[in-house]
Amino acid sequence: MPDKRSSGLLRRVAAMLYDSLLVLALLMLATVPFIALRRGEAVLDSPAYQLSLILVIYVFFVGFWTTRGRTLGMQSWGLQLEDENGRVPGAARASLRFAAAILSFATLGLGFLWQLVDRDKISWHDRLSGTRLMHYPKQKKKAVKAES
Repeated sequence: MPDKRSSGLLRRVAAMLYDSLLVLALLMLATVPFIALRRGEAVLDSPAYQLSLILVIYVFFVGFWTTRGRTLGMQSWGLQLEDENGRVPGAARASLRFAAAILSFATLGLGFLWQLVDRDKISWHDRLSGTRLMHYPKQKKKAVKAES
């Protein structure tokens, strides 16, 4: 079993930055049909448009968390989302984590910073959803001796 430990804040932020670029690209793609339907007019006032953007973000995160336990940004930084049994969370738990992460972010990031003082080094949304963001360091490759 590979060595694992709770994710640090900087590693978590780096994964979020990576994922934000991916989500931004998806949001741009989701915007195209709305602009086309309005013939180039602004779409920001459309409740359907706003709902579709939230849905895109939700599907991105909850979809990755429930199928692989990690987003692409999390994968790049060696992070894995797990429930209390070390398994990939189900849809209900991942959805709760998504909603709680919005709360963590909406409080000026206090929910994320909380892990710096938490006894288990986890954020509000991890605690509220019963999940943990674990870091699995890459295993060092052992030198293979050449047979002579």
